[in-house]
Amino acid sequence: MTALHLFDLDGTLMHGTAAPAEISRQLGLSTEIAALEAEFSARRIGPPDFAVRLHTLWAGLTTEHVRAAFDGAPWLLGIKEVWQEIRERGDYCAVISLSPSFFVELLLEWGAHAAHGSVFPEVPFTRPVDIAGILTPAGKVDVADRLCARFGVSLQDCVAYGDSATDVELFKAVPVSVAVNARPHLAAVATHVYQGFDLREAYRLVQQPRRAGDGS
Repeated sequence: MTALHLFDLDGTLMHGTAAPAEISRQLGLSTEIAALEAEFSARRIGPPDFAVRLHTLWAGLTTEHVRAAFDGAPWLLGIKEVWQEIRERGDYCAVISLSPSFFVELLLEWGAHAAHGSVFPEVPFTRPVDIAGILTPAGKVDVADRLCARFGVSLQDCVAYGDSATDVELFKAVPVSVAVNARPHLAAVATHVYQGFDLREAYRLVQQPRRAGDGS
């Protein structure tokens, strides 16, 4: 049976931080992004408002800032190796994140079959954010549905990896889920829990051995 592995980015593939924080750090805006993230975590603002305010905060953003944030981020170990193994098994791997698409899509370089984030305009910004393209937690499930259609699988063939409340709806939509360095309320709805710094170890929790003669 072919599986589709769906990975969150912030706090999951990236340990203890998020793409907006890493990008803002490159711009010297760590204090400002911390305040904005606190509002989001407290649910005083939702994903669309968060995105609009990010866009304003990042008026001076360049592609060099984005690349430096990506290259310098605290990624879990073994991401490329896990995705290579998934490919070799004939399975699929994708990233679904509320973070900006221009950052999330860089993970295609590491071997993800697909990478979906909130749709921001090109960097440097010359256009406003279209809030219709900003992902929500429910929107993660919609993206998963589209990926299932693309790869010829169903949600029942999916494994989700995440760390926070924005992953709850996706965890409830799939049969297998891994809470990675997660908050307690997400760990409570996951089928597996992982604490650590190596994605290979989290992947091993859900890896199913292939039967003889199935092509492995």
